[in-house]
Amino acid sequence: MEESSTEAVTRLNPLIDNFVGQNRGYYRRVFAYVMQAPGYRFTLNGAAGLLGPIWFGARGLWSWFLIFMLLETLAFIQIGRGLFGDLGRDARERAARIAETLDLRQQQISAAEQSGASTLDALKRATESLQDALKQAELTATTADATGLFYVLVGLALLIAFKVLAASIANWALEGQFARWRSDRSFAHGWSWTRTGLATLLFGLVMAPSTLKFAQPEAIPLLSEFPTNRTWRLGVGDGIQAAFDWTKTAGRGFFDTITFGMRMLLDGLEIVFVGTPWPVVALVVILLGYLTGGPRVAIFTTAALAYLGLLDFWEKAMATISLLGAAALISISLGIPLGIYCARRPRTFAIVRPILDFMQSMPSFVYLIPVVAFIGSGKPAGVVATMIFGSPPVIRFTVLGLQQVPDSIREAALAFGATPRYLLWRVDLPLAARTIMAGVNQTILLSLAMVVVASLIGAKGLGEDVLEALQYAAAGQGILAGLAILFCALILDRIVAGKRR
Repeated sequence: MEESSTEAVTRLNPLIDNFVGQNRGYYRRVFAYVMQAPGYRFTLNGAAGLLGPIWFGARGLWSWFLIFMLLETLAFIQIGRGLFGDLGRDARERAARIAETLDLRQQQISAAEQSGASTLDALKRATESLQDALKQAELTATTADATGLFYVLVGLALLIAFKVLAASIANWALEGQFARWRSDRSFAHGWSWTRTGLATLLFGLVMAPSTLKFAQPEAIPLLSEFPTNRTWRLGVGDGIQAAFDWTKTAGRGFFDTITFGMRMLLDGLEIVFVGTPWPVVALVVILLGYLTGGPRVAIFTTAALAYLGLLDFWEKAMATISLLGAAALISISLGIPLGIYCARRPRTFAIVRPILDFMQSMPSFVYLIPVVAFIGSGKPAGVVATMIFGSPPVIRFTVLGLQQVPDSIREAALAFGATPRYLLWRVDLPLAARTIMAGVNQTILLSLAMVVVASLIGAKGLGEDVLEALQYAAAGQGILAGLAILFCALILDRIVAGKRR
């Protein structure tokens, strides 16, 4: 078995020579040893140990270059601190501050002695404490300055350890690169002087400023503070404010129409959930839970609704669900068609995806700034903010579900004469329904997560109770309101998810 493995490696020698470029005989022997068994086998590469990250960069192993560049930079920082670092700087600055305070106390003692003030003894005791603290700070500074050799030794030990580690990993990493290069010749191979220069430059740009910054923090102020000008931010902010003002004025009719439409939708939902007698609403929700999730979901729904009613959260919970329902209804109505459109047009989705990333990455509080600027405060603004936060999942899941429909099934349907409309409604959407419903579920839950944030701009409901509990440190009331929001979320999750199959 070992002979056959050696023969296989021998047949690869021409490829090894082409791949390594230099030191071909050495790498033939090393690769033959490494390839005898899967996994890591210990070897030492002297060049990699000597050059460190530069060797990995020259060989095109940039991931390893980054790792060892950071490790060796850490070692050089310790060496630099020990050789020319101001180790007692913090202690000396503390001593200087204590000395200034001590001078002030001595002046106060002189004034107290002249006036015969009763605080003289207290001032003297404070002065004695400050003198002890000053001596301790000076001693600490002297001791820190004397630890330079220790930092040098620690840095050298780390540097040697990292170089031994680099030497022991180099051949194994290069053999893995060789295996990838055999199947894909676009991978880097050989020793490139261009890569060597680039790796040297990058290593110098990282190591030298980092060492100098930690050793002498005040030597180059540019390393401590980013070069900027506060007027730039003020100017950009004024420009954005002017753009907001112009948009608000020019689009007043558009924003008023949106506000009116959302208010009408909210009023209708509040009539259904708040105006309808509570037994009717509770009965319908419990039956819905039974039909979609079975007896267990119905029992849980009954217990959760009883919690909302008995602790006087019923009306606010229904107002919260009205707000959530309006936001989720608009998000789902717009999100699923947009997801279908993007699934069939990858170029469109390439444009939409960064917008969705922005909507999901931006902190939720930031949404409130443009929403309040254009729409004002109140429930319609809360609906818009909730829509922005909750819309991306249903769009993404719709695209994902449609992209996962097997091509063989679609081709079979087309072969039997299916029209594009029939293909969409009878093939694609049924097969993607579970994924799309998962997106709907996520949209509803994320919308409910915005309840507390939306209460900051006047949206009523359970979020208002949580906000008041935070303002007045009413922990008990806040926990009860938070549990009410949790139960609303669980009821909606169980109903939308339905029975698990």
